[in-house]
Amino acid sequence: MDRSRLLAALLCLGVGLEPAIAVESAPITPSDQGAVPSLGKSLDLIDPNRFGPAPMPLDATPMPVVEPAPAPQTPDLGANPAAKTTDGIDPNRFGGKHSDEAYGAFQRGLYKTAYNLGITRAEAGDAAAQTLVAEILSRGLGVARNDGEAAKWYARAAEQGIPEAQFQYALMLLDGRYVTRDDKAANALMQAAAEAGNRFAQFNYAQMLVQREPGGKGLEKAVPYYERAAATGLPDAQYAMAQVYANGVGGKRRDDNQARLLLVRAARQNYDSAQFDLGLWMADGRGGDRDLKSAFGWMKLAADGGNVAAQNRIAKFYMGGIGVDPDPILAGAWYISARRAGLNDPEMDDFLRGLTDAEMKQALERANRLR
Repeated sequence: MDRSRLLAALLCLGVGLEPAIAVESAPITPSDQGAVPSLGKSLDLIDPNRFGPAPMPLDATPMPVVEPAPAPQTPDLGANPAAKTTDGIDPNRFGGKHSDEAYGAFQRGLYKTAYNLGITRAEAGDAAAQTLVAEILSRGLGVARNDGEAAKWYARAAEQGIPEAQFQYALMLLDGRYVTRDDKAANALMQAAAEAGNRFAQFNYAQMLVQREPGGKGLEKAVPYYERAAATGLPDAQYAMAQVYANGVGGKRRDDNQARLLLVRAARQNYDSAQFDLGLWMADGRGGDRDLKSAFGWMKLAADGGNVAAQNRIAKFYMGGIGVDPDPILAGAWYISARRAGLNDPEMDDFLRGLTDAEMKQALERANRLR
């Protein structure tokens, strides 16, 4: 997963990466820290429709952790664009009513029917129906995708104060492909949606604040919005707040326990950056008990998900037997996978050169089978 999450402003404040942890039997060098998804990320906005994986079930955690699990979150419509139905989705996010036939059809996956029922009301000025029609058009649900037409309906609903429409139209105004780009109008709409409680708008508005005003003041303004979005269970915001607490910035005192708890919550939603960081923290005993087995489990999840830094780090875990039995073949395989993605680690290059021809052949074969 290639997600961009965080706080370039931290670098403006002089906050750097935490020192590499020292774990027995396998020194962890800074050579892979350039790929560590921790600090210094660009301030990309997030679109709810990019959320693919569902929250990770608690019984899928690699090892028990001491922090309590977050309460299950009500899914958002945009959380899983591949889903065939929208069971459990509250139509009130559009400003609609539970008894509405169009929303009922939408929830049952009858998108063409929902569109036909909603378009007449949308044309008559019904803001909820306008938002519903825009959603269907923007995602091509049961009808041909038409972003330009969707923008028109989002704009009309946004004018009537529907937070979801304000958020989506703000994204379109920032993008400028289907409407004329207007950063000022986008900022106003994003703020309005954030104040109304849209969690994606809260996170994105925080990103915009940091980008507009780099440094401590901008971050202090952004933190309340990150915090509100994190409280809803949004993993991007949970990870953002973990970094805020880990570094004691944005008006917050350093609190490693709170930071680790937030990393756990984001990691349980398959957020690879949080899984990577949590693996490091558990291996180091930062913010809680040292737990090498759990550290390995979280790092392995991030590596399995395609996080290149985690692939290199899990190679070192296998090399040194950190939370797992030593396995030079898997150590070689994971490093080969990371190197193919562009990460070079002199220590691991030396390790590969120390393998026998037979071991190197096995490592290459295993690397070819890794996801």
